[in-house]
Amino acid sequence: MKQNRREFLQTAAALATLPSGRVLGANERIRVGGIGVGGRCSGLLGLVNKAEGTEIAALCDVYEPRLHAAKANLAPGASEYVDYRELLDRKDIDAVVIGSPDHWHVPMTIDALKAGKDVYVEKPVSHSIEEGERLQQAVAASTQVVQVGYQQRSWEHFKIAHDIVAGGELGKITLVLASWYQNYLKNRGGVAPVEAEKLDWRRFLGSAPDQPFDALRYVRWRWFWDFGGGHLTDLYSHFCDVIHWYMGENSPRAALAMGGRSALPEFECPDTISAAYDYPGGFKVVYNGTLVGSLDGGNILFRGSEGMMKINRDGFAVYREGLVPAEKTHYPEPESAMQSGGDGTFSHLNNFLECVRSRKAPAADVKSAIAAARAAHLGNMAYRKGTRVDA
Repeated sequence: MKQNRREFLQTAAALATLPSGRVLGANERIRVGGIGVGGRCSGLLGLVNKAEGTEIAALCDVYEPRLHAAKANLAPGASEYVDYRELLDRKDIDAVVIGSPDHWHVPMTIDALKAGKDVYVEKPVSHSIEEGERLQQAVAASTQVVQVGYQQRSWEHFKIAHDIVAGGELGKITLVLASWYQNYLKNRGGVAPVEAEKLDWRRFLGSAPDQPFDALRYVRWRWFWDFGGGHLTDLYSHFCDVIHWYMGENSPRAALAMGGRSALPEFECPDTISAAYDYPGGFKVVYNGTLVGSLDGGNILFRGSEGMMKINRDGFAVYREGLVPAEKTHYPEPESAMQSGGDGTFSHLNNFLECVRSRKAPAADVKSAIAAARAAHLGNMAYRKGTRVDA
């Protein structure tokens, strides 16, 4: 539900009276807490360890083996917590890295803001459109730094490519094609066993409907509606954020989607999906994804009247129109190209840590991240309803 004006003002007033965390000196260490220390969060915390002037002071997870492993591998001196609120109560923690399932992102982020912590939270930033609205209000009423894990915003070749597209070098763009292919079939049945007696299943569920423990739902939570949103929130939202950034529009006016669970019926979210979006600026976006084969990975194609750009995490290339005969199936030599200098996640995390010190706005702001998540949610709504959804 949307908050009414009185509720919003009450929230703003409450946040305004809360401490904004320690004011850090130029040489003072940033003390970080990790919440939901699975594979992604542990990877981010590993980068925290590589950054200058940082310390991992606390770790939190609802699964004891994972919590102990993170402590042993990342921060032997860190304190351990099962309840993230106890971690947030620590006055000496400056910032938190949140890598929980999607349905916990907004509650944990808002609680962290109330506790005066800066936040690096993984994408998608919300689990529903309504949650995004609540988060936007809470961030607007706070003085804390919030960075969302859309690392393309800090990746050098993505930044350079942005200037090419936004500068009009591709001419009139009416179609953007995005795709992401992974192979879950390859490792089907290869999920590590879960020691149920060492997992606080009730805490994991949080706001999700009560349900019996299910190891597959715990390990593959991204593909179950109670906890994630499948292709569109986990994968497409990365590229949706790039498309919004490059095209200067972040609000589709309608979405259509179709897909199915043809190969992985044990999941709730579709293993194969096509989603289409209509934007007021006169361009369409189409996303295709499948979990049955990984060849070609993830890509975006911006098709313009003067040229086409193909961009992915390996780099980008721009191909000029008119250099090969019409409708031939090969590309000309690229007019410009750039290879990736490596994973942009480290730059993105460093941008966050720099903003913790400087109090400047981070690269992946909450408003843009909420818009990318909203587009993903619209696509999922269209898929689940089986009809066009107007924004």
